[in-house]
Amino acid sequence: MKNKKICIVGLGYVGLPLAVNLSKYFEIVGYDNNEQRIINLRGNNDKTKEIKNSELKKTKILFTSKKSETKDCSVYIVTVPTPVDSQNKPLLTSLVEATKMIGSYVKNGDLIIYESTIFPGCTEEILIPLLEKTSKKKLNKNFYVGYSPERIDPGLSKFKLVNQAKIISGSNKTALNITKKIYNKIIKKEIFIAKSIKVAEAAKIIENTQRDINIAFINEISMLFHKLNINTNEVLKAAGTKWNFLNFKPGLVGGHCIGVDPYYLKFKALEEGFKPKLISSGRSINDFMPKFIFGQIKKILTVKKRSLKNKNILFLGVAFKENCNDFRNSKAINLLKLLNKNNYIDVYDNLVNSSLLKKEEKIELISKINKKNFYDIIIISVPHEKIKSLKIGYLKSLGKKNSIIIDIKSIFPKEQVEWQL
Repeated sequence: MKNKKICIVGLGYVGLPLAVNLSKYFEIVGYDNNEQRIINLRGNNDKTKEIKNSELKKTKILFTSKKSETKDCSVYIVTVPTPVDSQNKPLLTSLVEATKMIGSYVKNGDLIIYESTIFPGCTEEILIPLLEKTSKKKLNKNFYVGYSPERIDPGLSKFKLVNQAKIISGSNKTALNITKKIYNKIIKKEIFIAKSIKVAEAAKIIENTQRDINIAFINEISMLFHKLNINTNEVLKAAGTKWNFLNFKPGLVGGHCIGVDPYYLKFKALEEGFKPKLISSGRSINDFMPKFIFGQIKKILTVKKRSLKNKNILFLGVAFKENCNDFRNSKAINLLKLLNKNNYIDVYDNLVNSSLLKKEEKIELISKINKKNFYDIIIISVPHEKIKSLKIGYLKSLGKKNSIIIDIKSIFPKEQVEWQL
């Protein structure tokens, strides 16, 4: 194993931490087709903030955007993104391109491990045939394949790569043995061997789908309780006294995992002629939440005989979750765009990269919150620790005399704000 040269394909939130940790034991080539990403990493700068600049400086990883510099590797670990398209169908473009690249270089005895989240059957039905076609070699005769789903929790989380159980699977015993030896070097928790690649794929995708459905239920009862004039948080506190009550909170559920994975599972189900009602319903509810909150804001203003037009709004937090700088598929951004018509909006997020947000979402961030008596509406959307530390008195001082505070995640007592989810 000491002589293994490993290529990590895709250097985002998943790939970079994996590359850095494995580089302590193996020679690592880190490949990404984003040239600016490679320039930043060579300068010891991780824009995702998952790896400290000082830690990057210590590594001997060869960061490259040149495909040819990956050809001498004997193990390829693929961690490219697997988003959905505008119709919420799996978008496998990056995965297919990575597979074609690897197939053009794969040698006898090489191992390809996929970590990207995919629907059950994708590895064996799409990726392996593509590897065989591109390489003109045969699985388990010339090369091996493994699947080991990523479980990275981006942001300020204790659930990082090395301290979570790791699921592995392989095309045969040789693939399993090599895969296990590689991950055993860095994983402090259990290495769980799945019975098949399909089982490993399915395990990953139901982890996030289960969470999506559970939050969707809480979001639905929250919408109901608003009609019944019942405080959802008080209900959850009471129900939480039962030993087996699951602790989920209402909120905006997006991101690259929970907001996407159910669609991958739904796609495969429909392909097999099975119509998944619960999976579809859960994602529909969570996708609807920005519109629900937008409607509630309009309702509050209507009661006050005001319109949602020409208002000064302060919008706090646009990442897909708290204490994270990742804004991919953020439902907070969906809500922001609904509010953006005919209003002036100051957007603040102390973690999200301002230039990247402007480039990808056409949204500009303010660097400081300092406009006293200016805002008609203040929306606490994603309460990072810094946003959460703001005092209610200070927030009220930013608003006009009749301003309203929308506290989506209920960080303040109900009586101090106008509305909570």
